[in-house]
Amino acid sequence: MTMSVRSGKSQKRIAPAVSKASAILKQFKRDYDVSKIGLEASSPLELVVATILSAQCTDVRVNMVTPTLFKRYRSASDYANAKPKELEGIIRSTGFYHAKAKSIIGMAKGLIERFGGVVPDTLDQLTTLPGVGRKTANVVLGKAFGKTEGIVVDTHVKRLSFRLEFTKHTDPEKIEQDLMKLFPKKDWIGISNCLIWHGRMVCNARAPKCDECHVSSLCPSAHLFMEKNSSPAK
Repeated sequence: MTMSVRSGKSQKRIAPAVSKASAILKQFKRDYDVSKIGLEASSPLELVVATILSAQCTDVRVNMVTPTLFKRYRSASDYANAKPKELEGIIRSTGFYHAKAKSIIGMAKGLIERFGGVVPDTLDQLTTLPGVGRKTANVVLGKAFGKTEGIVVDTHVKRLSFRLEFTKHTDPEKIEQDLMKLFPKKDWIGISNCLIWHGRMVCNARAPKCDECHVSSLCPSAHLFMEKNSSPAK
């Protein structure tokens, strides 16, 4: 009996959060294309490379670099045999180009050694590759293979999840676990894409446009930013 009562109380505490999350996602689906991501790629390999480059860099900048990159390197073997200096020269503007070039070359060598040069389609296999963490793996699985094994947590998802009180954590893996509890699996790809687009278009890091936000009435943080913006300058 005691366990049953505790379970019921837990469900009552969780239900409002799930209900609010569902309402926010419903509005996001009206505002954004849930299947669209910012990175441009035409194959799983290109998507892996583009996602590695997107670390600490905007998708817009990555998309400016990848046409030249993808024309020069077309296969895992091309990347595995790339001259670091040449590769670094192409990706330099994405930042952290030494580390990114190393990750891309290592990832390609891993593909050849373990998977015959073909990008695998499981989370466990993808995350064995150098430079490929859960974020990159989830992006590739969702966009390239239509598979849902987790939720992409980038800087936008992290920021908005905290502002919307979907989570109290700052660690990406713990945030992912909280989001997976709030949203049904069929919406895991969609909620990540929506949060990313909303983070870029409306809820940016320094000056969120709360007066333009369609979910501001559901956002616990909105009034704080609105009060700050309405306060007279000293």
